[in-house]
Amino acid sequence: MDEKPCCEAEALRRIRQVDVGGIVVGISMLDHILAEVREMELPDEKETGRELLKRLKIYNYIPASAEEKYRIALLQEYQKYKGG
Repeated sequence: MDEKPCCEAEALRRIRQVDVGGIVVGISMLDHILAEVREMELPDEKETGRELLKRLKIYNYIPASAEEKYRIALLQEYQKYKGG
């Protein structure tokens, strides 16, 4: 599993583009977050979405008005990551 970035510059190198509600945004540390949440084996989609969003906010600014769109996009990325 990837380690946390040593500095801001390293975190910037770990940005991936994701469609969030029809707008492509750069998300830092997404692969790392997906791996961490997968290891947690959460019981359902609601808990998974909540945890993904919580962890994403550590590395990325998410406007409160866009949280639901991010949660949906994160769950889609999570499903792709899990291979399903």
